Amino acid sequence: MNSIKEKIIPQIFIIYTRYLIGGTFVFASLIKIKGHRFTSESGELNPINSAWHFFETMYQSGLYWKFIGIAQLIAGFLLMTQRYSKLGALINLPIILNIFIITLSYYFAYTPVVTGLMLFANLLLIFWEWNEIKILFNLTPTFDKNIRLEKDPFWQIIGLVLFLFTFIYRLLINKYDIVFWMLSCLFISSLGLIIGLYREKKRKINIQHHL
Repeated sequence: MNSIKEKIIPQIFIIYTRYLIGGTFVFASLIKIKGHRFTSESGELNPINSAWHFFETMYQSGLYWKFIGIAQLIAGFLLMTQRYSKLGALINLPIILNIFIITLSYYFAYTPVVTGLMLFANLLLIFWEWNEIKILFNLTPTFDKNIRLEKDPFWQIIGLVLFLFTFIYRLLINKYDIVFWMLSCLFISSLGLIIGLYREKKRKINIQHHL
């Protein structure tokens, strides 16, 4: 694992997996915190064993609906910060596991595939940090002090920009345009990737000059 962590592509994959999962949950959290449904129509008249009736029940609970949103917001934010991504992955695990089981319990077409992949990605993030997280299982942790691309504070800045854009957009806009949001996040993250790779290249050049 340590040798894999030194490679650029796996590091980029982990960084952007944090952005993707975190951004998705921040995006989904605000509608709950604001006290709105997933859809404009009530699921009250749907069969009691249907997914829409289930979501309507959660929505009608009020406090619980907002609590779910707050939990998703916190987990998503922590993941996007990169700095606190370990805590974010741990908090997000029971949330995404719960969502995955829900999509298996009701008919959601191919949605379990999506939620299953998100659960797998979250487990991958935890596995990536296992050397330090294993202290939770009373195992001796190993702290990684190597300087590499993943630890560049620049990724924290990009994460904050993505979080603020998503948070403000969902806070102010009820009838959102998901394509606009996705393209905007893609632009920000792509620009961040270009700059981040340039910074890493420059760092390696500086190291070579000091050898």
